[in-house]
Formats: sequence, structure tokens, C-alpha cells
Amino acid sequence: MATTLEQETDRDVPRAGPSPWLGLVVALVLMALAPLVPLVTGWDVRARTRPEGTFPPLNALWEPHVGLLSVPVVALAVLGWRYAFTVAAVLPWRRLLITSYAAGLVWMLALAWVDGPEGISGVLGHWSEILPVARETDDVAAMLGEFVGRISYSASPDNWPTHVAGHPPGALLFYIGLVRIGLGGDLAAGLAVTALGATTTVAVLVTLRTLGAEAAARRAAPFLVLGPTAVFMAVSNDAVFAAVAAWGLAALALAATSAGRACVGWSMLAGLLLGWLVMLSYGLPLIGLVALAVLVAARSWRPLPIAAAAALAVVLAFVPAGFVWWEALPVLRERYYDGVAGIRPATYWGWGNLAALCFSAGPLAAAGIARLGALRGHADRAVAMLVTGAVAAVVVADLSFMSKAEVERIWLPFCPWLVISVALLPERWRRWGLALQLAVAIAVQHLLSTRW
Repeated sequence: MATTLEQETDRDVPRAGPSPWLGLVVALVLMALAPLVPLVTGWDVRARTRPEGTFPPLNALWEPHVGLLSVPVVALAVLGWRYAFTVAAVLPWRRLLITSYAAGLVWMLALAWVDGPEGISGVLGHWSEILPVARETDDVAAMLGEFVGRISYSASPDNWPTHVAGHPPGALLFYIGLVRIGLGGDLAAGLAVTALGATTTVAVLVTLRTLGAEAAARRAAPFLVLGPTAVFMAVSNDAVFAAVAAWGLAALALAATSAGRACVGWSMLAGLLLGWLVMLSYGLPLIGLVALAVLVAARSWRPLPIAAAAALAVVLAFVPAGFVWWEALPVLRERYYDGVAGIRPATYWGWGNLAALCFSAGPLAAAGIARLGALRGHADRAVAMLVTGAVAAVVVADLSFMSKAEVERIWLPFCPWLVISVALLPERWRRWGLALQLAVAIAVQHLLSTRW
């Protein structure tokens, strides 16, 4: 029975088109050259503020280590490789969503816990992060009123720490919310962020099925759950951003495939979520390119006016409180180039950022992207549209040079929309490709101290 269903979900895979070897080789070459070029040439690319012991293109230190959960992590990887495809093929849809969430959360926590509780609690409580500021914020209105004035290094001696200054106030408000409900401790907040980030996979699967690509969703599910992205999702602010983005796009897909009141309701929810996303990160309006891809895949533009109006309303709601998004961005850009970004060479990070993406999404995603030209049937078309939107967003972000280094986490909201390209690969590629993805995740976790 399992074999029959696996074959059924494999019927829509393109049989011709560009070779996935092209994408895979490019990804592996980038991943090899990015750390080797600075090592061999002595080129100071400043992947971290202090360059000693770093492993560019990642914001990481070369620190091979093992932990109490190292053996269980390997065991989970073996079990996942052995059974994930069968489970994804045979489970009823709702059980697949629940299982995907649970398995993804366990995989994230197990990888992080290789470093012990510090793997969860040692990130968000760092002085440069948002959580410590959230604990100290008693007056939200005053915080919003002075937010822009405290971004620049020179404008205020009491400027915001790095990650507060680097995001609109929506990110700080999220952590203030965690503090107010009693989840403000380092470990509690880390677990909350990881649990929320794990819902990203569920939202992506819902989006694919809504767009008529359930077979592709089942083929992609093992890679969404078990990929190396999990290393950076637990724990990172961008895990929250990825979840908000994914659910906003899922709501948009539901709106585009609904009619009447359902369409209006889903459109409003999509707009509110995507508008809040804009208030979480300055780079995430680029998710709009994936949102357009959703509408193209659904062949419906009906949700666009309502969703756009709702998103704009969220952004404008901050203006009376004193935060104007389009006025804050130039101030952030000034601070960015006053800091370490001013000495990070664009000639390296133009391609180094893409190498970091290969570590974060896994090299097999590049193999899938190479298959974008091989379209057949509506299911493949939906996948290809979403992946194309994500690729376009990554290209624009990379060319902007607003993020040089530290992008393995910044790419997280885009990663799942790139990873679903593996659904375009033949079964033989997916079988050994999942092993490659798992190996990358285990290697990164055990060879590097990622600090995310």
C-alpha cells in the first residue's frame, strides 16, 4: 500500500528538463569556496564582529563538539530517512500536518539540545538581542515614540542594541508580549519561539494543498521537516518571521481559492499577517513577491485589494504612535554602514550570502531550483510559481547589499519556499537527497557554534 501511494504522489514529477546536477554542483561549490577563499587568501570578510576563529559565510565559530543528544540526533536522522517518505505518502492529510509539526519541533529541539539547555536559552538572552530590552520596557507608547531616534549610533548615546535597532518595533512588541504572559525567561522564550517556528512547515503544506499541489506537498514534506534550516530556526527571531510569513501566504492562498465572505475573511487575515510581517523586519516586504506568486498560481486576483488595504492599515497604525516605517529605514541604513557592514567586502558577500543560503536551506534545494524549467501539470506549476517568487526575492535582497553576512537566519522566511522545489526532483534524487540534507544539518550543528 505504501509503495502504491508513493508511486501515485510521484506521477506529477517532471521527467525532462534541466539537470538537477547543475544546481547541486553550484551549491556545493559555493559552500566549499565560501570558507576556503578567506582561509587561503587571508581576506578579512568579517563574518562576525571579531574575525578570529570564524567560519564564513556563516555567523559561526569553528568548534567541533558533541553533546548528550548527539547520538539521539543521528538516530532521529536515520529514522527520518527510513520512514519519512512512507509516512508522508500514506497518512491522512490532517494527521500528516500534526505529524509534520511534531516531528519538526522534535528535530529542532534535538539539534539545539546537542549544546544542552544553552542551545535554547543562550541565544535570545544575549545583550544584543531583543528579549532583554523587552523585559525592561514598561511604557510601550514611550518606546514607540522614541524608537526611530534611538536607532542611529550618533543620534543618541542610548541607542538600541543591534537586533532591536535592526528591526521595526513589531519584533520588540512580540517579545514584550511574551514577557507579559510569563514567557520572558531565556529558556521559556526560546521554547516559545521554536514552537512557533515549527508551524512554518504546516503553513507551507496547507498553501500547497490549497493551490492543488497536495502530491507535491507530500513529496516535499520530509525536506521541510528534517532539513538543515532547523539548526537556525532554533532559536532565532527569524523563525517567528518565517512562521508569520508562511501563515500569511497560506491565508492568501485560501482567499484566492474561496468566494464570497470566505474570500473577504481570508483576504483580511492575510493582509493583517503580511502587514505585521512588514513591522517585524525591514527586508520582509520582499515576501510580497511570493504573495504575488500565490495569486498567479491560484489564477485569482480577488484577494489583492482587501489584503493590500489590511496590510497597509497595519503599517499606518504605527504612525500616530510615532513610528514611520519609511522614515526609519534610511536611519537604519546609516547605522548599518557605520558599523561592521562598512568594512565587509561586497565582492565577497555578493556570492557569500548565497553560499550561506545553501547551508541554511540545504544544497538539494538548488538541485530542485534547477528544475524550474520542467513544468507539467497544475501541481508542478504551483510549486514552480512559489519557488520562482522566492528566488526573485532572494536575488533582490542579495543585490541590495542591505545584509552582508549573518544571512543564514535572515533567509529563513524564504527557505521553505525554496525547499519545496525538491518536489520537482525524481524519486531517486529525493531518496539520497534527504540523506544529504540530514548530513548537512548534523555537520553544521556538531562542527560549528552557530550562535543562533
